[in-house]
Amino acid sequence: MSSSLPAIQSWVDANSQRLLDELFALIRIPSVSTLPEHKDDVARAAQFTADALRQAGMENVEIIPTDRHPLIYADWLHAPGKPTVLCYGHYDVQPPDPLELWHTPPFEPTVRNGNIYARGAVDDKGQMYMHIKAIEALKSLTGTLPLNIKFLIEGEEEIGGASIAKYVPEHKEKLKADVALVSDTALYADGIPTLCIGLRGLVYMEVEATGPARDLHSGLYGGAAPNAVFGLIELLAKAKNADGVIQIPGFYNGVAEPAPAELESWSSLPFNADEYRDNEVGSTAITGEPGRSVFEKTWSRPTLEVHGIAGGFTGAGSKTVIPAKALAKVSFRLVPNQDPAAIVALIKEWVADNAPTGIQCEVRVLGASPGLIVNPDHPAIAVAADVFAESLGRKTVFIRSGGSIPIVGDFARHLGIPTILMGFGLPDDGLHSPNEKFKLANYYQGISTVAYFLARYGG
Repeated sequence: MSSSLPAIQSWVDANSQRLLDELFALIRIPSVSTLPEHKDDVARAAQFTADALRQAGMENVEIIPTDRHPLIYADWLHAPGKPTVLCYGHYDVQPPDPLELWHTPPFEPTVRNGNIYARGAVDDKGQMYMHIKAIEALKSLTGTLPLNIKFLIEGEEEIGGASIAKYVPEHKEKLKADVALVSDTALYADGIPTLCIGLRGLVYMEVEATGPARDLHSGLYGGAAPNAVFGLIELLAKAKNADGVIQIPGFYNGVAEPAPAELESWSSLPFNADEYRDNEVGSTAITGEPGRSVFEKTWSRPTLEVHGIAGGFTGAGSKTVIPAKALAKVSFRLVPNQDPAAIVALIKEWVADNAPTGIQCEVRVLGASPGLIVNPDHPAIAVAADVFAESLGRKTVFIRSGGSIPIVGDFARHLGIPTILMGFGLPDDGLHSPNEKFKLANYYQGISTVAYFLARYGG
């Protein structure tokens, strides 16, 4: 039987209900990797994924224990002389909080308005599962695969991916491939085939401020004792000015401007700044560096964001204390040519030099990965662009993403291979937010397109 795009699409149509039921069964497992109480759920999701790989026809399926959550490996290597594709995805998800903002329970997937609503629907269970079902489609249609396939799937992506970062350099020969395939990104807009060729890196840290030895009565000590919460706020406010420019000396060293051709390409993309402000951001203004486009701000410029501050008394009623400790969760998005280790050193030095009087500050790095650019001229990426265009019926666009996928850097650094970032999400899918969604048609389209890419690249 044929592995043409129409044949693959017909197979997906014929199996659509089963494909959806299986995805729903995976989504119902609350595999929240950051919460210890969900450790068994994460293990269940790993087992489900491994079983799905076996059922799809993959061989040598392993559930690999780590210090935290399991990795999953599988392969099918019976196409001598053909390329090898390494498929990556993750089965862990973010916490669903705040629960009261969900219209339906986060781990009870619901279809409405043509979308699957659930935690993990698009990030990344739905997109990871597309790869497995693409293999099943090809095996069902032809009895074989057109190239060699390896899978490496993790359960710690949402908490930094420490285990996979350790595993990859220690298993270079086992993971050897010509190209990696990742579906953990989005289309530029609905219906526009999109390949992402650039990612920002990430340094994520905690900054803890300590003032007095214990919480103090503000009436007895106010005006004389240092306040840890206020001191932390003062420190963070000095790190970035009102225009969004980071004030840490040396931070922008090595930051390259996008090439003129890339900027010209971005300017041709359909984009309305007012709609972006109102519908995607939902704010009264777009902020950031003056004179920079939204694409520059989110794709090619480094950033500093504060994700949460804890300290002092926040319960009902009043309690007049001067807090002894305060904690902030802080991230820096990095762009290509910024070295995470060098940036961490700059930040630590700056914090030590700028801690307010009476405040001791400790910086704890929770994760660090570099930004990168993928060569758009690689043969596999050219095939992916053609396949994507044929599948969606219009020319493929090349963009960058403001997000970070550390494994892409690991594949480049340790395996020497580029990664095809072929995502099927949408910009408004609400990753990490209440009411996360995945367009149902894109789930099916993703299975067909990935299968067709493998057929074409192997052919």
